[in-house]
Amino acid sequence: MKRTTRTTQPSTFAYKVRDTFDDAGRDKPRPYAVATLALLFAAASATAAESVTVVSWGGSYERACVEGYHKAFTAETGIEIKLEDYNGGLAEVRAQVDSGAVHWDVVDVELADGVRGCDEGLFKVFDPATLPPGADGSAPEDDYYPDAITECGANTLYYSTVYAYNAEKIPGERPTTMQDFFDLERFPGRRGMRRSPVVNLEFALMGDGVPAEEVYALLDTEEGVERAFAKLDTIKDHVVWWEAGAQPPQMLADGEVLMSTAYNGRIFNAQVLEEQPFVIVWDGQVLDTGFLAILEGAPNPEAAQRFVEFAARPSSMAGTARYISYSPTRRSAEALISTHAETGVAMRPHMPNTPENAERALHNDWEWWSDNRDDMNERFAAWLAR
Repeated sequence: MKRTTRTTQPSTFAYKVRDTFDDAGRDKPRPYAVATLALLFAAASATAAESVTVVSWGGSYERACVEGYHKAFTAETGIEIKLEDYNGGLAEVRAQVDSGAVHWDVVDVELADGVRGCDEGLFKVFDPATLPPGADGSAPEDDYYPDAITECGANTLYYSTVYAYNAEKIPGERPTTMQDFFDLERFPGRRGMRRSPVVNLEFALMGDGVPAEEVYALLDTEEGVERAFAKLDTIKDHVVWWEAGAQPPQMLADGEVLMSTAYNGRIFNAQVLEEQPFVIVWDGQVLDTGFLAILEGAPNPEAAQRFVEFAARPSSMAGTARYISYSPTRRSAEALISTHAETGVAMRPHMPNTPENAERALHNDWEWWSDNRDDMNERFAAWLAR
Protein backbone atom coordinates (compact mmCIF):
# COMPACT_ATOMS: atom_id res chain seq x y z
CA MET A 1 0.00 0.00 0.00
CA LYS A 2 1.61 3.20 -1.16
CA ARG A 3 2.47 6.10 1.12
CA THR A 4 3.23 9.66 0.11
CA THR A 5 3.84 12.92 1.93
CA ARG A 6 2.15 16.15 0.92
CA THR A 7 2.21 18.35 4.01
CA THR A 8 3.78 21.81 3.64
CA GLN A 9 4.46 23.43 6.97
CA PRO A 10 -29.16 17.98 6.56
CA SER A 11 -30.68 21.34 7.76
CA THR A 12 -29.96 24.70 6.15
CA PHE A 13 -30.20 28.11 7.77
CA ALA A 14 -28.70 31.57 7.39
CA TYR A 15 -28.30 34.70 9.42
CA LYS A 16 -27.22 38.26 8.70
CA VAL A 17 -26.27 41.31 10.74
CA ARG A 18 -27.49 44.45 9.00
CA ASP A 19 -26.07 47.94 9.46
CA THR A 20 -28.50 50.83 10.07
CA PHE A 21 -27.93 54.53 9.60
CA ASP A 22 -29.45 57.25 11.76
CA ASP A 23 -29.33 60.88 10.61
CA ALA A 24 -31.53 62.17 13.40
CA GLY A 25 -30.53 65.60 14.64
CA ARG A 26 -28.51 66.49 11.56
CA ASP A 27 -29.07 69.52 9.36
CA LYS A 28 -30.82 68.90 6.07
CA PRO A 29 -28.14 67.57 3.68
CA ARG A 30 -27.00 69.61 0.70
CA PRO A 31 -27.36 68.05 -2.79
CA TYR A 32 -23.75 66.81 -2.87
CA ALA A 33 -24.22 65.31 0.59
CA VAL A 34 -27.36 63.51 -0.60
CA ALA A 35 -25.39 62.00 -3.46
CA THR A 36 -22.67 60.90 -1.05
CA LEU A 37 -25.21 59.33 1.27
CA ALA A 38 -26.80 57.53 -1.66
CA LEU A 39 -23.45 56.01 -2.56
CA LEU A 40 -22.90 54.95 1.03
CA PHE A 41 -26.31 53.30 1.19
CA ALA A 42 -25.64 51.52 -2.10
CA ALA A 43 -22.30 50.22 -0.84
CA ALA A 44 -23.89 49.06 2.41
CA SER A 45 -26.64 47.25 0.52
CA ALA A 46 -24.11 45.53 -1.73
CA THR A 47 -22.14 44.37 1.29
CA ALA A 48 -25.26 43.13 3.04
CA ALA A 49 -26.25 41.16 -0.06
CA GLU A 50 -22.89 39.37 -0.18
CA SER A 51 -22.94 35.80 1.10
CA VAL A 52 -20.85 32.65 1.46
CA THR A 53 -22.12 29.08 1.54
CA VAL A 54 -20.33 27.02 4.18
CA VAL A 55 -20.80 23.26 4.42
CA SER A 56 -20.22 21.66 7.79
CA TRP A 57 -21.19 18.76 10.04
CA GLY A 58 -24.41 20.04 11.62
CA GLY A 59 -25.56 19.50 15.19
CA SER A 60 -23.71 20.77 18.23
CA TYR A 61 -20.47 21.33 16.31
CA GLU A 62 -22.22 23.58 13.81
CA ARG A 63 -23.87 25.48 16.63
CA ALA A 64 -20.50 25.93 18.37
CA CYS A 65 -19.05 27.44 15.21
CA VAL A 66 -22.05 29.75 14.78
CA GLU A 67 -21.83 31.03 18.33
CA GLY A 68 -18.04 30.89 18.50
CA TYR A 69 -17.18 32.93 15.41
CA HIS A 70 -19.76 32.87 12.59
CA LYS A 71 -21.86 35.62 14.13
CA ALA A 72 -18.75 37.70 14.80
CA PHE A 73 -17.70 37.29 11.17
CA THR A 74 -21.05 38.52 9.87
CA ALA A 75 -21.08 41.41 12.33
CA GLU A 76 -17.63 42.52 11.19
CA THR A 77 -18.02 42.00 7.44
CA GLY A 78 -21.75 42.14 6.72
CA ILE A 79 -21.37 38.87 4.78
CA GLU A 80 -24.23 36.43 5.21
CA ILE A 81 -23.31 32.83 6.02
CA LYS A 82 -25.51 30.17 4.45
CA LEU A 83 -24.95 26.86 6.22
CA GLU A 84 -25.50 23.41 4.78
CA ASP A 85 -24.84 20.02 6.35
CA TYR A 86 -23.11 16.92 5.00
CA ASN A 87 -21.65 13.69 6.35
CA GLY A 88 -18.15 14.04 4.95
CA GLY A 89 -16.42 12.59 1.92
CA LEU A 90 -15.64 14.09 -1.47
CA ALA A 91 -18.46 12.71 -3.63
CA GLU A 92 -20.57 15.88 -3.60
CA VAL A 93 -17.54 18.11 -4.02
CA ARG A 94 -16.35 16.10 -7.05
CA ALA A 95 -19.80 16.18 -8.61
CA GLN A 96 -19.99 19.97 -8.36
CA VAL A 97 -16.47 20.69 -9.59
CA ASP A 98 -16.53 18.11 -12.40
CA SER A 99 -19.88 19.38 -13.69
CA GLY A 100 -18.86 23.04 -13.44
CA ALA A 101 -21.97 23.69 -11.35
CA VAL A 102 -20.38 24.66 -8.03
CA HIS A 103 -22.79 26.09 -5.46
CA TRP A 104 -20.73 25.51 -2.31
CA ASP A 105 -17.98 27.96 -1.35
CA VAL A 106 -16.30 26.47 1.71
CA VAL A 107 -16.41 22.93 3.07
CA ASP A 108 -15.22 21.70 6.46
CA VAL A 109 -13.19 18.60 5.55
CA GLU A 110 -11.45 15.81 7.39
CA LEU A 111 -7.72 16.12 6.86
CA ALA A 112 -7.31 13.05 4.64
CA ASP A 113 -10.20 14.12 2.40
CA GLY A 114 -8.84 17.64 2.26
CA VAL A 115 -5.43 16.48 1.08
CA ARG A 116 -6.94 14.15 -1.52
CA GLY A 117 -9.26 16.87 -2.75
CA CYS A 118 -6.32 19.24 -3.00
CA ASP A 119 -4.36 16.71 -5.06
CA GLU A 120 -7.34 16.24 -7.38
CA GLY A 121 -7.73 19.97 -7.97
CA LEU A 122 -11.08 20.15 -6.17
CA PHE A 123 -9.90 22.84 -3.76
CA LYS A 124 -8.06 26.09 -4.27
CA VAL A 125 -4.38 26.15 -3.39
CA PHE A 126 -3.85 27.85 -0.06
CA ASP A 127 -1.50 30.79 0.56
CA PRO A 128 -0.11 30.66 4.14
CA ALA A 129 0.68 34.38 3.87
CA THR A 130 -3.04 35.09 4.33
CA LEU A 131 -3.07 33.60 7.83
CA PRO A 132 -3.47 36.10 10.68
CA PRO A 133 -0.77 36.37 13.38
CA GLY A 134 -1.05 34.65 16.73
CA ALA A 135 -2.86 36.24 19.66
CA ASP A 136 0.56 37.10 21.04
CA GLY A 137 1.74 38.53 17.72
CA SER A 138 3.70 35.43 16.77
CA ALA A 139 4.11 34.39 13.14
CA PRO A 140 1.55 31.80 12.00
CA GLU A 141 4.20 29.21 11.19
CA ASP A 142 5.40 29.44 14.80
CA ASP A 143 1.93 29.59 16.33
CA TYR A 144 0.40 26.56 14.58
CA TYR A 145 1.29 23.11 15.80
CA PRO A 146 3.57 21.06 13.49
CA ASP A 147 2.06 19.91 10.17
CA ALA A 148 -1.11 21.95 10.77
CA ILE A 149 -0.63 24.00 7.56
CA THR A 150 -1.34 22.10 4.33
CA GLU A 151 -1.38 23.01 0.66
CA CYS A 152 -5.09 23.80 0.67
CA GLY A 153 -5.77 25.07 4.18
CA ALA A 154 -4.72 25.39 7.81
CA ASN A 155 -6.23 23.00 10.32
CA THR A 156 -8.77 24.65 12.58
CA LEU A 157 -9.21 22.28 15.54
CA TYR A 158 -8.41 18.92 17.10
CA TYR A 159 -11.21 16.47 17.72
CA SER A 160 -11.26 12.78 18.39
CA THR A 161 -13.34 9.71 17.84
CA VAL A 162 -13.84 7.91 21.13
CA TYR A 163 -16.35 5.46 22.43
CA ALA A 164 -18.81 6.24 25.19
CA TYR A 165 -21.46 4.54 27.25
CA ASN A 166 -24.50 5.44 29.35
CA ALA A 167 -23.53 4.94 33.00
CA GLU A 168 -27.14 4.15 33.93
CA LYS A 169 -27.09 1.15 31.58
CA ILE A 170 -23.90 -0.37 33.04
CA PRO A 171 -24.34 -0.40 36.83
CA GLY A 172 -21.56 -2.86 37.67
CA GLU A 173 -18.12 -3.26 36.12
CA ARG A 174 -17.57 -0.63 33.46
CA PRO A 175 -15.47 -0.56 30.30
CA THR A 176 -12.14 1.27 30.40
CA THR A 177 -10.16 0.02 27.39
CA MET A 178 -10.62 -0.40 23.65
CA GLN A 179 -10.61 -4.17 24.17
CA ASP A 180 -13.73 -3.77 26.33
CA PHE A 181 -15.64 -2.29 23.39
CA PHE A 182 -15.25 -5.59 21.54
CA ASP A 183 -15.88 -7.79 24.58
CA LEU A 184 -19.46 -9.03 24.16
CA GLU A 185 -19.10 -11.59 26.94
CA ARG A 186 -18.32 -9.14 29.74
CA PHE A 187 -20.38 -6.32 28.24
CA PRO A 188 -23.24 -7.84 26.24
CA GLY A 189 -25.28 -5.45 24.12
CA ARG A 190 -25.33 -3.62 20.84
CA ARG A 191 -22.58 -1.29 19.69
CA GLY A 192 -22.87 1.89 17.65
CA MET A 193 -20.24 2.50 14.94
CA ARG A 194 -19.91 4.94 12.07
CA ARG A 195 -20.66 3.40 8.69
CA SER A 196 -17.12 3.94 7.44
CA PRO A 197 -13.81 2.10 7.53
CA VAL A 198 -12.11 5.21 8.92
CA VAL A 199 -11.32 4.77 12.64
CA ASN A 200 -13.15 1.43 12.74
CA LEU A 201 -10.10 -0.37 11.35
CA GLU A 202 -7.87 1.34 13.88
CA PHE A 203 -10.27 0.58 16.74
CA ALA A 204 -10.45 -3.06 15.63
CA LEU A 205 -6.69 -3.56 15.74
CA MET A 206 -6.33 -1.81 19.11
CA GLY A 207 -9.29 -3.87 20.34
CA ASP A 208 -7.33 -6.93 19.24
CA GLY A 209 -4.36 -5.91 21.38
CA VAL A 210 -2.22 -4.03 18.85
CA PRO A 211 -0.35 -1.09 20.45
CA ALA A 212 -1.37 2.30 19.05
CA GLU A 213 2.10 3.02 17.68
CA GLU A 214 1.99 -0.17 15.55
CA VAL A 215 -1.48 0.22 14.07
CA TYR A 216 -0.66 1.93 10.76
CA ALA A 217 2.43 -0.15 10.09
CA LEU A 218 0.18 -3.20 10.42
CA LEU A 219 -2.57 -1.68 8.28
CA ASP A 220 0.06 -1.14 5.61
CA THR A 221 0.07 -4.91 5.12
CA GLU A 222 -2.64 -7.19 3.76
CA GLU A 223 -2.36 -9.28 6.90
CA GLY A 224 -3.13 -6.23 9.05
CA VAL A 225 -6.19 -5.22 7.04
CA GLU A 226 -7.55 -8.77 7.17
CA ARG A 227 -6.94 -8.87 10.91
CA ALA A 228 -8.90 -5.64 11.38
CA PHE A 229 -11.88 -6.93 9.42
CA ALA A 230 -11.71 -10.24 11.29
CA LYS A 231 -11.99 -8.37 14.60
CA LEU A 232 -14.94 -6.37 13.29
CA ASP A 233 -16.53 -9.70 12.35
CA THR A 234 -16.71 -10.61 16.03
CA ILE A 235 -19.24 -7.84 16.75
CA LYS A 236 -20.75 -7.26 13.29
CA ASP A 237 -24.11 -8.81 14.16
CA HIS A 238 -24.41 -6.51 17.19
CA VAL A 239 -23.58 -3.22 15.46
CA VAL A 240 -26.00 -0.36 14.80
CA TRP A 241 -24.43 1.82 12.11
CA TRP A 242 -24.57 5.61 12.29
CA GLU A 243 -23.72 8.25 9.70
CA ALA A 244 -24.38 11.64 11.32
CA GLY A 245 -22.53 12.82 14.42
CA ALA A 246 -25.77 13.59 16.25
CA GLN A 247 -26.87 9.95 16.20
CA PRO A 248 -24.59 8.30 18.82
CA PRO A 249 -25.74 10.48 21.76
CA GLN A 250 -29.34 9.81 20.83
CA MET A 251 -28.77 6.06 20.53
CA LEU A 252 -27.07 6.02 23.94
CA ALA A 253 -29.85 8.06 25.54
CA ASP A 254 -32.54 5.82 24.06
CA GLY A 255 -30.77 2.62 25.11
CA GLU A 256 -30.59 1.50 21.50
CA VAL A 257 -26.92 0.65 22.04
CA LEU A 258 -24.84 -0.12 25.14
CA MET A 259 -21.77 1.66 23.79
CA SER A 260 -21.05 3.73 20.70
CA THR A 261 -18.15 5.29 18.92
CA ALA A 262 -18.71 9.03 18.68
CA TYR A 263 -17.06 12.39 18.25
CA ASN A 264 -15.90 13.54 21.67
CA GLY A 265 -17.53 16.97 21.32
CA ARG A 266 -20.96 15.49 20.68
CA ILE A 267 -20.74 13.42 23.87
CA PHE A 268 -19.47 16.42 25.82
CA ASN A 269 -22.44 18.54 24.76
CA ALA A 270 -24.85 15.79 25.76
CA GLN A 271 -23.14 15.59 29.15
CA VAL A 272 -23.09 19.33 29.80
CA LEU A 273 -26.17 20.72 28.08
CA GLU A 274 -28.52 17.73 28.43
CA GLU A 275 -27.08 16.32 31.67
CA GLN A 276 -26.82 12.87 30.14
CA PRO A 277 -24.96 10.28 32.28
CA PHE A 278 -22.50 9.49 29.50
CA VAL A 279 -18.91 8.45 30.12
CA ILE A 280 -16.13 8.84 27.54
CA VAL A 281 -13.48 6.13 27.31
CA TRP A 282 -10.36 7.95 26.12
CA ASP A 283 -8.27 4.80 25.79
CA GLY A 284 -7.43 4.31 22.13
CA GLN A 285 -9.08 7.54 20.98
CA VAL A 286 -8.20 8.50 17.41
CA LEU A 287 -7.11 12.12 17.42
CA ASP A 288 -7.81 13.96 14.19
CA THR A 289 -8.08 17.41 12.68
CA GLY A 290 -9.46 19.14 9.62
CA PHE A 291 -9.59 22.40 7.76
CA LEU A 292 -11.83 24.72 5.78
CA ALA A 293 -11.27 24.28 2.05
CA ILE A 294 -12.43 26.64 -0.71
CA LEU A 295 -13.88 24.83 -3.70
CA GLU A 296 -12.37 25.37 -7.12
CA GLY A 297 -14.94 27.45 -8.99
CA ALA A 298 -16.63 28.68 -5.80
CA PRO A 299 -19.30 31.27 -6.71
CA ASN A 300 -18.19 33.67 -3.97
CA PRO A 301 -14.40 33.29 -3.78
CA GLU A 302 -13.62 36.63 -2.13
CA ALA A 303 -16.19 36.14 0.62
CA ALA A 304 -14.95 32.56 1.04
CA GLN A 305 -11.38 33.76 1.46
CA ARG A 306 -12.40 36.32 4.08
CA PHE A 307 -14.33 33.65 5.96
CA VAL A 308 -11.39 31.21 6.00
CA GLU A 309 -9.02 33.95 7.17
CA PHE A 310 -11.45 34.93 9.95
CA ALA A 311 -11.80 31.31 11.05
CA ALA A 312 -8.00 31.09 11.32
CA ARG A 313 -7.87 33.79 13.99
CA PRO A 314 -6.92 32.48 17.44
CA SER A 315 -10.01 34.23 18.84
CA SER A 316 -12.24 32.26 16.44
CA MET A 317 -10.70 28.92 17.44
CA ALA A 318 -11.00 29.79 21.12
CA GLY A 319 -14.58 30.95 20.51
CA THR A 320 -15.55 27.54 19.18
CA ALA A 321 -13.78 25.88 22.11
CA ARG A 322 -16.08 27.76 24.50
CA TYR A 323 -19.07 25.83 23.14
CA ILE A 324 -17.68 22.38 22.31
CA SER A 325 -14.66 20.40 23.50
CA TYR A 326 -12.58 20.65 20.33
CA SER A 327 -9.20 22.25 20.92
CA PRO A 328 -7.41 24.83 18.75
CA THR A 329 -4.52 24.04 16.44
CA ARG A 330 -2.77 27.30 17.40
CA ARG A 331 -0.75 27.59 20.59
CA SER A 332 -1.82 31.16 21.34
CA ALA A 333 -5.49 30.18 21.02
CA GLU A 334 -5.22 27.57 23.76
CA ALA A 335 -4.32 30.29 26.23
CA LEU A 336 -7.71 31.89 25.50
CA ILE A 337 -9.73 28.80 26.49
CA SER A 338 -11.52 29.15 29.79
CA THR A 339 -14.99 27.84 30.59
CA HIS A 340 -18.06 26.71 28.72
CA ALA A 341 -19.91 29.85 27.64
CA GLU A 342 -23.31 28.64 28.83
CA THR A 343 -22.67 26.43 31.86
CA GLY A 344 -19.35 27.64 33.26
CA VAL A 345 -17.82 24.16 33.11
CA ALA A 346 -14.02 24.24 32.82
CA MET A 347 -13.22 23.26 29.23
CA ARG A 348 -9.59 22.19 29.39
CA PRO A 349 -10.19 18.80 31.13
CA HIS A 350 -12.55 17.84 28.30
CA MET A 351 -10.17 18.60 25.44
CA PRO A 352 -8.95 15.53 23.54
CA ASN A 353 -5.30 16.59 23.32
CA THR A 354 -4.61 17.23 27.00
CA PRO A 355 -1.78 15.06 28.34
CA GLU A 356 -4.19 13.05 30.48
CA ASN A 357 -6.71 12.31 27.72
CA ALA A 358 -4.13 11.78 24.99
CA GLU A 359 -1.93 9.40 26.99
CA ARG A 360 -3.08 6.38 24.94
CA ALA A 361 -4.29 8.25 21.85
CA LEU A 362 -3.65 7.29 18.25
CA HIS A 363 -3.03 10.18 15.88
CA ASN A 364 -4.90 9.65 12.63
CA ASP A 365 -2.45 8.92 9.80
CA TRP A 366 -4.01 11.13 7.15
CA GLU A 367 -1.34 10.13 4.61
CA TRP A 368 -2.33 6.49 4.89
CA TRP A 369 -6.00 7.27 4.54
CA SER A 370 -5.40 9.69 1.68
CA ASP A 371 -3.65 6.91 -0.23
CA ASN A 372 -5.95 4.03 0.74
CA ARG A 373 -9.41 5.51 1.32
CA ASP A 374 -10.98 4.37 -1.96
CA ASP A 375 -9.70 0.81 -1.57
CA MET A 376 -10.81 0.60 2.05
CA ASN A 377 -14.23 2.04 1.19
CA GLU A 378 -14.72 -0.71 -1.39
CA ARG A 379 -13.59 -3.44 0.97
CA PHE A 380 -15.75 -2.08 3.78
CA ALA A 381 -18.83 -1.94 1.54
CA ALA A 382 -18.20 -5.53 0.40
CA TRP A 383 -17.72 -6.64 4.01
CA LEU A 384 -20.99 -5.00 5.06
CA ALA A 385 -22.84 -6.71 2.23
CA ARG A 386 -21.66 -10.19 3.22
